[in-house]
Amino acid sequence: MFSWVSKEHGGKNTEGDMYKSVTEGLQSLYMKKLLPLEEAYMFHEFHSPALEAADFQNKPMVLLVGQYSTGKTTFIRYLLEQDFPGMRIGPEPTTDSFIAVMYGEKEGVIPGNALVVDPKKPFRKLNSFGNAFLNRFMCAQMPNQVLQSISVIDTPGILSGEKQRISRGYDFTQVLQWFGERVDRIILLFDAHKLDISDEFSEAIRAFRGQDDKIRVVLNKADQVDTQQLMRVYGALMWSLGKVINTPEVVRVYLGSFWSKPLQNTDNRKLFEAEAQDLFRDIQSLPRNAALRKLNDLIKRARLAKVHAYIMSYLKKEMPAMFGKENKKKELITKLPEIYIALQKEHHISPGDFPNVTRMQEQLQHYDFSKFPSMKSKLIDSVDKMLAENIAGLMMQIRKEESSMPSQSVQGGAFDGVNDSPFGHGYGEGAGEGVDNEEWIVARDKPKYDEVFYSLSPINGRITGANAKKEMLNSKLPNTVLGKIWKLADCDCDGMLDDEEFALAQHLIRIKLEGYELPSELPPHLVPPSHRNNRASPLQG
Repeated sequence: MFSWVSKEHGGKNTEGDMYKSVTEGLQSLYMKKLLPLEEAYMFHEFHSPALEAADFQNKPMVLLVGQYSTGKTTFIRYLLEQDFPGMRIGPEPTTDSFIAVMYGEKEGVIPGNALVVDPKKPFRKLNSFGNAFLNRFMCAQMPNQVLQSISVIDTPGILSGEKQRISRGYDFTQVLQWFGERVDRIILLFDAHKLDISDEFSEAIRAFRGQDDKIRVVLNKADQVDTQQLMRVYGALMWSLGKVINTPEVVRVYLGSFWSKPLQNTDNRKLFEAEAQDLFRDIQSLPRNAALRKLNDLIKRARLAKVHAYIMSYLKKEMPAMFGKENKKKELITKLPEIYIALQKEHHISPGDFPNVTRMQEQLQHYDFSKFPSMKSKLIDSVDKMLAENIAGLMMQIRKEESSMPSQSVQGGAFDGVNDSPFGHGYGEGAGEGVDNEEWIVARDKPKYDEVFYSLSPINGRITGANAKKEMLNSKLPNTVLGKIWKLADCDCDGMLDDEEFALAQHLIRIKLEGYELPSELPPHLVPPSHRNNRASPLQG
């Protein structure tokens, strides 16, 4: 794992505590520094249950959220390339439960009530949502290679209307918020063929307030519309999301058709392949960044816990000793937005660190403010020290240790699909074109390039850089790009181009103009035939 044992401190942190891993360090800091503050100010009753060992040690989790028939369950099957226990797929609402798809040596299903008493699973605190939820919660275990690195949470399909919310029997958005605080990635799925964001879906997305960095959006079934329709759907989706996800950054949207059936519309095949690879890379990075994500979540939690403590102690301080408590309580609840502003100025706190004021006002109705704890400076100071010193040390050590560890990424299933085959993304395209040909791929257009070459007054079979520059500038590519093309094409590093090198330069210009990236080094199949045996090293140039 990621050891942050420092050699300078003889294997101990600055306070003399020995940690075998970053995970153990985070867990210890939480238990010793942050948990006492949370317990003192009833943080768990207002915001989030206490964290347990499994919350720090579990694999990265991916949460899928979307309206019914957007392809959530199919998406999981697409990633795993295997059915999972409890899976049901259909055009009608089929998944009516939260299903945690996790690794297990034997395939099977663990029902919710049994799942929340398992100390090795990070779901014990879901017990507070009661039987109505637990009867709709299960774990599907199976021996799948993908699940050795990540776990996936499937959610009930979201419908519109008040009836759906009432019929669940539990607070759906609260459950989503609980998962949102603990997962590594939140994927919102939309159907390109019937785009809609219902009221409940908007409410569900708002439950992820503060977790915006985890959110990714998949516009699924994009092959069912043509290019013009897809552009309109994409624009409508971005407009709708902008009203729900209130952040200055534009959320990342992946376009594609994430199932194994033939594409109905193949016009955007290359786009879908590129988008799928981008999404796969994002998911594959989760194990590598898991420790950093947990550290980031702990920092957010600590900031919220501090703010909560300030609010509780302020309300306690304002309460009268004897009479008029109820009237004062009502007054303080009404003035909570003003109290937020006062605390921001007094303690120099960002407005974004404060909990939702409306929800806080609703919760405060049920408490006696006079029983709230007074300000405990030592607990606040302890958390401040954790953020300023301990967390900073951990953050530095994570990257140092990660660089010395073998790369961790998700393997198996769709992630192994085409990487090492002719169907890998970009294979045989751009700079990879002609990789399997016996003939030099540039020779196909060389007669055309030769006409230009000999019009540039070559001397002893070569043209100068100045003459080549005049012609290459006709491409209108930036000088930085043309400079890179020159370095790739000048195989013998003599500052001039022969006819083969010039043809190669023109070929690379065409590749760039067609929208492909240039290689960092010239691939062997693009090296001109006359330069293959005696190609000079750049160091010799």
